[in-house]
Amino acid sequence: MKKNVTLLVLILLSVRILDAQDMKAYTTAQAHSHNDYERKGAFRDAYDQQFGSIEADLFLINDTLFVAHNLKDIHPKRTLSTLYIQPILASVEKNGGSIYAQKDVPLQLLIDLKTGASETLAALVRELEPHKQIFAPNGTVTIVVSGNTPAPADFDKYPDFIFFDGRPELTYTPDQLKRVGLISQGFGKYSKWNGEGPLPEKEKKTIQKVIRQTHDLGKKMRLWATPDNINSWKIMMALGVDYLNTDKVKELGDYLRTAPR
Repeated sequence: MKKNVTLLVLILLSVRILDAQDMKAYTTAQAHSHNDYERKGAFRDAYDQQFGSIEADLFLINDTLFVAHNLKDIHPKRTLSTLYIQPILASVEKNGGSIYAQKDVPLQLLIDLKTGASETLAALVRELEPHKQIFAPNGTVTIVVSGNTPAPADFDKYPDFIFFDGRPELTYTPDQLKRVGLISQGFGKYSKWNGEGPLPEKEKKTIQKVIRQTHDLGKKMRLWATPDNINSWKIMMALGVDYLNTDKVKELGDYLRTAPR
């Protein structure tokens, strides 16, 4: 009996060790600032935390790209250039070609198109083209376009510094997949969990399956509209979600730096 108990303890310890080895260490490089432009410190708050991903909603109005959540929120001074492109250019120049002083930390700028794909993307390309050397695939900042994206068959019509936000339910050709910079889906598609207590087992397995399929494609997974608290952050990390979606930039930054590993 004693030998059986000892064997069981050893097996459980082995499983825990393997789980710990499989779970990657999360830093703010895996944090995503949702609707970042709504913050008083747009760009700067998330950048100072060294977030790996920042989100901006984009409207094209009279040939100008504005950052806002709704048309009524548009302000002449809140343009993509003013809030994001100019600060990014200044940071890259300051850091000798890297977005962060720590050279191996990249930045993803997720641009959610709220106006028509064709005209808004054309204006975005014009805005970014003069600075294309700082954008992936050759630079330190990855531009990923979400929202009103073109059909996957049209991805190759755009310059190689424009990547697209994919969906797990879509099937992409190998060439289309090369232009997918990220795969995202709303958390509500898989679960109604409110962030309190454990995630229901059935929903957990569904999300794990989607994440596994995404990783098998060599892509990173983001879930939007997840509960935004410490318990949820822990569970998202345990599931292997690649970007932790948050509106609580400072709180998540502090947590990721101080949480026990």
